[in-house]
Amino acid sequence: MAEHGQNNNSRYLAEIGRRTLVFDGAMGTMIQNLGLTAADYGGERLDGCPEILAISQPDAIRDIHRAYLAAGADVVETDTFTGTRLKLDDYDLGERTHEINSAAARLARAAADEFTTPERPRFVAGSMDTMEEGPNGALYRLDPDFSLHKLDDKIIVSNGPCWSPDGSIFYFADTWTGEIWAYDYDQSTGAASNRRTFVKVDRSRGGAADGSTVDAEGCVWNALVYDGRLVRYDPSGRVDRVIEMPVKKVTSVMFGGPKLDVLFVTSMAKPPLPRFPGDGLLRGSLFAIYDLGIRGLPEPRFGA
Repeated sequence: MAEHGQNNNSRYLAEIGRRTLVFDGAMGTMIQNLGLTAADYGGERLDGCPEILAISQPDAIRDIHRAYLAAGADVVETDTFTGTRLKLDDYDLGERTHEINSAAARLARAAADEFTTPERPRFVAGSMDTMEEGPNGALYRLDPDFSLHKLDDKIIVSNGPCWSPDGSIFYFADTWTGEIWAYDYDQSTGAASNRRTFVKVDRSRGGAADGSTVDAEGCVWNALVYDGRLVRYDPSGRVDRVIEMPVKKVTSVMFGGPKLDVLFVTSMAKPPLPRFPGDGLLRGSLFAIYDLGIRGLPEPRFGA
C-alpha cells in the first residue's frame, strides 16, 4: 500500500491505530454494472478479463475508484483481481503482466491522490492471486491492540472461520484440502491448538468448503462452492441436512433477521478462473431461506 507516493506502510499502520479505515466495495460488481461488451475489453478473446480494463478502459476504472472515494472510502483496491502471469496466460496476456498491474496501480493511486488531504490520507491496496493451488497462505489473529499473531500456516485458501456457541472450538476450512478443521480455542489468550479434521467434505460434484457459520444448536453450516449445496453438520461432524441451491457458486452463509432465524446465502457473480462454472442470470444473488426452525448466534463485535 502507498500513500502520497511513499513505498511503505508506516502511515497506513498509523491510521489503523488511530481510526477505522473503510475499504471500497465490490469492484467486480461495479464493472459488471457498466455493461461492457467484448469490444470494450479488446475483443472476444479478452471478454471477461477485468485486469485488461486498466489499459482498454482506464477512464471507467478510474471513475469507479473516484466513486468509492467520494462515498467515503479510505482504501481502494486495484482491478487486478488475479493479475499474475499464470492467470493472465489464460487470455494470452502473460507477457504483459507487469504492464497491466502497473497501469492498474497508477489509476488507483491517481484517484486516491485526488481525494487525499493531510487530515485524511487515502490508500491503495493491490489484490493478489494465489491461483488456489499452493499452500502459501497463513491463518492470523488480529487483536484489539492491532497486534498480529500467526495461528497456522501452509494454507491454500482460508475460509469459513467460526466458533462453537461456547467459544471453545474454532472451525476453519482450507478450501482445497477437502476438509473443515476444528481447533481448541482459548478465549482468554486467543490461542488455537490441537488442530484436527472435523469433517471431510463431499467433493464428488466438484465443490469445496467455502464460508461457514454455527447455529444456536452448535451445528456448523457450510457453503459448498462450485457444488451448489449447503450442508449442516452436527457437533460430531455428521451430515444433518443438505439444501440444494439454484446456483453452483454459493460462497457463504449467515443467520440474520430480528430473530436470527433467516439463513442468508451469498453467491459469486463471476468465477475467479475460467475453469470454474458459471451460473446464468442468478449469479451473484443474495438468497434468504426461511422456516428452517433453527436460529443463529449473534456475532460479537471486534474488541468488545
